[in-house]
Amino acid sequence: MKIKSIIYSLKKVAVCSLLIGIASCSEDWLDPKPLSFYAPANTYDAASGLWGALVACERNMRHEWTGDSPPILTELIFSEVAVEGTTDKSGPAQDLNLMITPDAQLNHTDYNKIGWYWYEGFKGIKYANVVISRIDDPLDYQSEAERNHILGTAYFHRALRYYRLTQQFGDVPLLLNEIRIPKLDFYSTDREVILRKMKEDLEWAEEWVPAIIDRGKVPKGAIQHLLTKINLALGEFEDAVQSATRLIDGGSHALMTNRFGVDAGNSDRNIIWDLHRPQNKGDFTNTETILLVMDRIDTDGNSGGMESMRQAVPFWSTNINTPAGNRGTTDQPNDPIPQVAYVGRGIGRMRGTWYSQHTIWDDENDLRHAPGNWMTMEDLVYNNPNIRDTDPFYGQNLQMRNENGQLLVVDTIRSWFDWPHYKVFIPDPQRVQPSGGHSDWYIFRLAETYLLRAEAYYWLDNLASAADDLNQIRTRAGSAPYSPAEINIGSILDERARELYYEEPRKTELTRMAYLFAKTGKAAYNGKSYNMANFSTDNFYFDRVIEKSDFYNKGVRTRHGDEYTMSPYHVLWPVPANAINSNTKGVINQNAGYSGFENNVPPLTTIESEE
Repeated sequence: MKIKSIIYSLKKVAVCSLLIGIASCSEDWLDPKPLSFYAPANTYDAASGLWGALVACERNMRHEWTGDSPPILTELIFSEVAVEGTTDKSGPAQDLNLMITPDAQLNHTDYNKIGWYWYEGFKGIKYANVVISRIDDPLDYQSEAERNHILGTAYFHRALRYYRLTQQFGDVPLLLNEIRIPKLDFYSTDREVILRKMKEDLEWAEEWVPAIIDRGKVPKGAIQHLLTKINLALGEFEDAVQSATRLIDGGSHALMTNRFGVDAGNSDRNIIWDLHRPQNKGDFTNTETILLVMDRIDTDGNSGGMESMRQAVPFWSTNINTPAGNRGTTDQPNDPIPQVAYVGRGIGRMRGTWYSQHTIWDDENDLRHAPGNWMTMEDLVYNNPNIRDTDPFYGQNLQMRNENGQLLVVDTIRSWFDWPHYKVFIPDPQRVQPSGGHSDWYIFRLAETYLLRAEAYYWLDNLASAADDLNQIRTRAGSAPYSPAEINIGSILDERARELYYEEPRKTELTRMAYLFAKTGKAAYNGKSYNMANFSTDNFYFDRVIEKSDFYNKGVRTRHGDEYTMSPYHVLWPVPANAINSNTKGVINQNAGYSGFENNVPPLTTIESEE
């Protein structure tokens, strides 16, 4: 706009000079002529403007799940449920001891998305703070309730980002107001101080945010669900029980236990399949939905789709031979057996561990692991059309080894593992080789609320109530209930892995639990107790991942030669070096185990608004 105004003025000077001389021209040509009246003061003087600003928060939340190598994969591979399966190059987050440093590539499709969480987390906070700081600018509120609904929604979005950041990075800068001038003097604030402020905001918001609202928006249940997580993170377990109970008993949400939605009449499917159909997630008959992001085909503002099959399905189209020695599979859409249409074109970027594929499945009746919902490599067939008339194994189910025990798979990391078909299969009509199309996606679901309350009861040593809540999820899936004696943090984590795979931010939740073990001193199921004094060198997070993962620190290498490694300090991610180095008048602390930690100063322990 400024450049256009200058050009306009220069043209007017030329015209005046050529025709009648500058002296005869009015001096009003020096005044810039605005091409629009866009300005924050004009945008946010109406309630609709603030709602528009919150759309940026919703978009920011959606991008964690969409596109190639979505950020959520980084949460999953920094846990015991999965690893990075790309095996043909260095760069992917496998040798964590080598690759995860403050000045490494921390925001790239072929590496990891740690930096995305830092920068996009603070972008979400920025968007929310604009609304919070300008909440009294609009003059057209219809009621106090409308104003407070908007403010409560902004509080939620800010609290959600801070909940994640404080489990991913620990102590981080606390920003409570819109920043309108350049600022280079940020300081880290103690994690618990931040969480306590977020709890205060959410408790206020709970009163004002409606229970029933359009899908994709933040309802009261999302406030209560996030408040439960923050109560747990603070170690306020009675409060966590109460906030979860208000949600569970509030009347707006209930677990789905009967068939519903697009495939309800298909007797070959079941309630677990129904829960995860794209069309069913946002349907108002689905009372289990609390909060979701919406990404629908041919809708303005959508992304490139979820690409969930590309990430979570094995690279089955190559590296697999028949027992006769021929290439066995292809992923062309016009194959006589068009297998790619049934399972999608996977590249095995998110490779499930033995733990998530096998160990946790302790009941053969569990629908989440049943044929049709859960896929094994043996469910696929040799479909290479070039061997149709020459290889007797064409059309038969895949085999990992021949009758002599010889391995038939060139890359067992990337090309041979089981996966939850019901979770990641999304029709993709815009691609000839489906990779996972547009879909709504759960952020919060009532099944997790039950598991959060079960965890709160565990910390309170009320194992009977913990078992009752956990069994709501197990029995819905067809599994036998657990007894109170079988409940510990391990069995709760196992149930979370069964129910919330590719849905929960697993690393965030593991680190939250690690903090709690260190804070409370409560002995874990492994017999160990932890403390905050040596959190970065001895913590539950690391012990859990190393216990359950069959990759990290087991000597496993990719075909490229990269070894899967992890250290206790990975309980927290490195703050990107650029964020620290560009903050020239303040100190953003680095986490222990990473270069720059030696420059830390004590974090702030009181709320000091960063303006």
